[in-house]
Amino acid sequence: MKPIRYTKAMVDEFVQAGHWTNELFYDFYDRNARERPEAEALVDSKYRVTWAQAKKMADAMATAWAELLPKDARVIIQSPNSVYGFLARIASERAGLISLTVYPYLRERELEHFLGMTEASMVICPHVYRKFDYLAMYRELMQKFPSLTQIFLFDEEVPPGAPDGTKSLIQVTEEYQGKIDEAALEARRFDSFWDVGLLTSTTGTTGLPKLVEWPTAPRVCTSKGRIDLWNLTQDDITMAVAPHAGGAAGTLTYFAAPVAGAKTVMLEEFSGPGALEVIAREKVTAIGVVPTHLIRMLEADVESYDLSSLRFVRSAGGYLPPLVAEEVEQRFDAVITSDLGTQDKGSVSGCKVTDPVDLRRRTVGHMLPGNTLKLIDEDGNPVPEGQPGILWFRGPHAPAGFYRDEEMTREVFDEAGWTTTEDIVQLDRGCLWILGRAKDMVIRGGQNIYPAEVEGLLNEHPAVAANAIVGYSDREMGERSAAFVVTKAGQTLTFDEMKDFLINKKLAKYKLPEQMEIVDDMPTVGDSGKVDKKVLKNQAEEKYGNS
Repeated sequence: MKPIRYTKAMVDEFVQAGHWTNELFYDFYDRNARERPEAEALVDSKYRVTWAQAKKMADAMATAWAELLPKDARVIIQSPNSVYGFLARIASERAGLISLTVYPYLRERELEHFLGMTEASMVICPHVYRKFDYLAMYRELMQKFPSLTQIFLFDEEVPPGAPDGTKSLIQVTEEYQGKIDEAALEARRFDSFWDVGLLTSTTGTTGLPKLVEWPTAPRVCTSKGRIDLWNLTQDDITMAVAPHAGGAAGTLTYFAAPVAGAKTVMLEEFSGPGALEVIAREKVTAIGVVPTHLIRMLEADVESYDLSSLRFVRSAGGYLPPLVAEEVEQRFDAVITSDLGTQDKGSVSGCKVTDPVDLRRRTVGHMLPGNTLKLIDEDGNPVPEGQPGILWFRGPHAPAGFYRDEEMTREVFDEAGWTTTEDIVQLDRGCLWILGRAKDMVIRGGQNIYPAEVEGLLNEHPAVAANAIVGYSDREMGERSAAFVVTKAGQTLTFDEMKDFLINKKLAKYKLPEQMEIVDDMPTVGDSGKVDKKVLKNQAEEKYGNS
């Protein structure tokens, strides 16, 4: 599948500059298997896999899938942190299948949208995880989406009554290790520039997920850039504390670690003490987290664990209060790094582990190799040197665009490849200092909540005349959301009724407002009729905020 946005001139520019190479992520598994076959590659609570074993297992999965599906078929991987979850991703690439890896907590509403957009043929998921029956959910989805014909479970057995086409990924991997067809897999090899290799999801202003196309070249390029910032080597042991489906942990563990030859440890179930115990036991040197994980780890008796191996913490996906960062560095005796990037526009910058503490606290670091930036005002004019402006950038770390959506791609990227994160930034010793967001997104524990989605659903409640969702600061989660609601005449609405209504709408639970205020009317901006969310946000902050 040809990328939607890339041109020959763009590809030639980044190849000739040395930023893009014709490498796939599988190539690094293959290299590591040849050079360090007995070194451990992947570890979870059940499996310990060497590089040689990881390559063979990925080849076996890929061979099985190549017999079932044509090249460029789309597959959805809904995986907790696990060895088989990682291998399913790399095996999809090896088989020439376009994978979309999604969070375990997504439910019917989001997945129906993904299946409708991609016409995915296969899903890889657990049978039951955290008491939720994924197989039952996908059984219903198969009835709605005929394209979905195959289910592979992260389980050793297929339960009775499973839909036709359901198989055990573990059984199939064992069976096909003696049937690997290297020639057939090479014939399905992706071109790292001209084939879409994977999709990522992000949420737009409507709240419904958008899908983003990625050939492997920009992803490998970003991985190498991050490796240099982090001084990551084959001696490092990385750990996915956050879900590997997201950037907070996935950038470090799924993408960067194999390029550097580093081992990855997966934490399947998070708790503060549990994470600290695994870091100590596995001698982990780098972890990928969202700020909420750090808050909960600090609540444990940190000093009772041997964290002497830990070198740096990659915190992403939400605002990390400076006081929390300072406490982490003191008690963990490890450096915290920060960076800037989005799933739909690409990676922008990052701090070095060697940067002074004030830069690592206040900025999101140096522009990644090959990226160029410009700061402009709201009228599109360049701002004077040293002054803050809206960040625009272009470079080899950007995706190909939105999945089969040329109009949206043109809205986000201009013809020259420039795009904006909508952040207001200022340069500080060559680093980007973010002064504020140009968005009203709420980031709760590293998870994005777009108010428009929740507002749209809540407006369907028969008692609701109007509503607005705003964020307020919270020490544990970074931000939480509150609902301001105007009820219809003679109607009432309780907090529990609101919550139950949204749950019945199949909204993911992390998006539920955690406070509700019934108000007589909404404040507006002048006579425009537009809700003045700044006023509501200030009210929520004053009543509920805990910064």
